[in-house]
Amino acid sequence: MSRVKVCRVPDITHEEWLAYRRTGIGGSDASTIVGLNPYSSLYYLYNDKLGLLAPKDDTEAMRQGRDLEQYVADRWMEATGKKCQRNNYMWRSVEHPFMLADIDREVVGENAGLECKTTSVYNRHDFEGGEVPLTYYVQCQHYMAVMGFDRMYLAVLVLNRGFYHYVIQRDEDEIAALIEEERGFWEGHILPQEPPPVDGSDATRSALRQRWPEEEDGTWVYLDTAADHLLGALESVQREIKALKESEETLKAGLMAALGECAVGQSDRWEVSWRTQTRTGVDSRRLKKEWPAVYEACKTVSTARVLRTKKKKEEL
Repeated sequence: MSRVKVCRVPDITHEEWLAYRRTGIGGSDASTIVGLNPYSSLYYLYNDKLGLLAPKDDTEAMRQGRDLEQYVADRWMEATGKKCQRNNYMWRSVEHPFMLADIDREVVGENAGLECKTTSVYNRHDFEGGEVPLTYYVQCQHYMAVMGFDRMYLAVLVLNRGFYHYVIQRDEDEIAALIEEERGFWEGHILPQEPPPVDGSDATRSALRQRWPEEEDGTWVYLDTAADHLLGALESVQREIKALKESEETLKAGLMAALGECAVGQSDRWEVSWRTQTRTGVDSRRLKKEWPAVYEACKTVSTARVLRTKKKKEEL
């Protein structure tokens, strides 16, 4: 597979880099498209590619990942005895121009690349078993598709816990399947500007809130049959949730009665406890009444659009 240079990354601003990324699908987008990224969704990615969302704020984790990239590369060279060098360009596939690659390093003397990652200690279990996390695996297959590499090396620093490195071989079948998934997203949604279906993920709800953070007073829209079906389905689900919640509370009450004055109960398979817990709260009404200045100084105000439904009364 042949590739062409899109831009030299060190020579452009962050805003320009983001604009270039919107012209195609990058390695970090690939796992979202195949449904393996728990932190994103097709709907969020669609809105991001069309520039309909504000750029994500630079987090401490993102900053550490950039700052420690060279350290991770150095650790990988120390562990493997291999050499790597920076690749400062963003690349585009000639055969599949919707595919982009912005790799961390190229491996000297091999047709291969190196991906450097830094992650939290809370994610250490993802690496201790020796398996490559699927999000990273898909990202590396994407890079091999664009760059024509035979393999990708993956180096992961788990902060304060350990250093892990892997070899991911090129898999033509998986690359072919990935290309078709990415083509379907790009040509089926991005080019015609046809949004994918929404789902219930946090990412999708975040995209919806960013797209329409405020309502216009006095406006309304007629909901078609499809939306009417959604409301009916929502009512049914809420009814089921209520019934399940009532069942849950009944089961809990039965266990409370079985425990009585005992703090702990045990069966052959289970252990259950019923202990006193203390919670500390603030009486906001009293605070506002007796110490209004303190109340005003400490209160916080947040705004968010809240979805509520109400069934109309049927006409006789």
